[in-house]
Amino acid sequence: MKYDVIVVGAGLAGLVATVEMADAGKKVLLLDQEPENYLGGQAWWSFGGLFLVDSPEQRRLGIKDSRELAWQDWLGTAGFDREDDQDYWGKKWAEAYVDFAAGEKRSWLHKMGVRFFPVVGWAERGGHLATGHGNSVPRFHIVWGTGPAVVAPFERKVREYIKSGLVQYFPRHRVDHLLKENGAVVGVAGSVLIPSTTERGEDTEREIIDYFEYQAQVVLVASGGIGGNHDLVRKNWPERLGPPPKHMLSGVPAHVDGRMLAITEEAGGRIVNRDRMWHYTEGIKNWNPIWSNHGIRILPGPSSIWLDAKGKRFPVPNLPGFDTLSTLEAIQKTGYDYSWFILTEKIIEKEFALSGSEQNPDLTGKSIRKVLARALPGAPEPVQAFMDKGEDFIIANNLQDLVDGMNRLTGENLLNYKEIEYQIKARDREMDNKFTKDLQVTAIRGHRNYLGDKLIRVAPPHKILDPKNGPLIAVRLHILSRKTLGGLQTDLSGRVLDSSGQPIPGLYAAGEVSGFGGGGVHGYRALEGTFLGGCLFTGRTAGRAIVDEIG
Repeated sequence: MKYDVIVVGAGLAGLVATVEMADAGKKVLLLDQEPENYLGGQAWWSFGGLFLVDSPEQRRLGIKDSRELAWQDWLGTAGFDREDDQDYWGKKWAEAYVDFAAGEKRSWLHKMGVRFFPVVGWAERGGHLATGHGNSVPRFHIVWGTGPAVVAPFERKVREYIKSGLVQYFPRHRVDHLLKENGAVVGVAGSVLIPSTTERGEDTEREIIDYFEYQAQVVLVASGGIGGNHDLVRKNWPERLGPPPKHMLSGVPAHVDGRMLAITEEAGGRIVNRDRMWHYTEGIKNWNPIWSNHGIRILPGPSSIWLDAKGKRFPVPNLPGFDTLSTLEAIQKTGYDYSWFILTEKIIEKEFALSGSEQNPDLTGKSIRKVLARALPGAPEPVQAFMDKGEDFIIANNLQDLVDGMNRLTGENLLNYKEIEYQIKARDREMDNKFTKDLQVTAIRGHRNYLGDKLIRVAPPHKILDPKNGPLIAVRLHILSRKTLGGLQTDLSGRVLDSSGQPIPGLYAAGEVSGFGGGGVHGYRALEGTFLGGCLFTGRTAGRAIVDEIG
């Protein structure tokens, strides 16, 4: 069979691009190193959050958003400072993506059958001035059905095209080289890996049983980032964030290894913004791991007291849910790669959500009854499971016992009870008035002006040490590897550029491997809900551009 296009990577970006090209009657070969039940890649495991601007969901909640406000937030967050070179195409992709998020993104997905949870989340709240980092308004739209529901319509169409013969899909086919003739990419060569019956996400064998070589008019690389390759994460770690963590958890499966970045670079593709990455600071060890070193991210509300490894409270803007990169820098510059939350039962039952489709069975399973149960007293079931079984959780009836337990957990005895007591008592005194100088308390009260936060996301302000607010809880937080913000530099069609800025004939890229567009659509920081969206947008754009190119 002669192929028009070879797509490397069966994650969300690869699936979207494949659908676009097959819709136009093009013959596509889809290759992936993982088994068939891994179709959808990282997107399947995601919470399913999408960045939308001025949506019906926002308007129903009284949120006034606009394309202009979103672009203001994006620019203040990205901090593009390499605009003549590495950021040139990333910024152009960013503007196109904001237009997409404020335009046809929702209607396009709605036609595909995607629906949204009615309460819009407020991620990356900023904590700076209006022109600085963060979302000015809630924009995090949770897909009803989470990550699997984002993947489903594209997987369904790909499988239909497999049956009709327009698409051939070969799992366990690992690309090792891009084939070139006269400066153009004309195909791929690689290794057939031993069949695997592992469950989705588990580490798979890398034993080679055969080799392959296929040619096509165009090759699209959609292979993801480097988050599962901690050696590569540390190699690219920027000095501005302090020393790279000696220990971190993995928020993505092991197959997110960055191999195709190096392979594409060897074929002449240019990688830009290697030093930009997006790792989370609120990681906890999964008590029931799926892949190696599996960590889960806490999606925190704003009320927990955040302490460094020695028990010192982090200053603004390093508050829960406000500025991930700033907090990551603050943690790494302490000389330790972990930190602590201290909170109450009232806070955990309202403010703790866990990232990932498998950690949200109510939303993933589209169960209205189970979603409504979140309003009942007590922590959600997945959170309660971590409280009962997770090694990073400590529960005590008084602060002395809590601090003793924290010291026992690390074995380092870095925490001084009196110092922690002083800080929390000082914070609690600020609760006696409706006004305060504690900016975290101001933020808590301010965010409860948003109905969505008041209903399901932010606990009523209260004193941490008042026994009536339930037992005290401490959570040890690890650095959690996740997203690659830099990548292959591409033009607005998704064509991979070489070191001179010229497109390499026959070579495209989409998704995380391209920095979600242009080699770095996010700049230094992300507004959240923009990773899945970046895969959707780049996959769609590249797929359509390839159709136009090959006619």
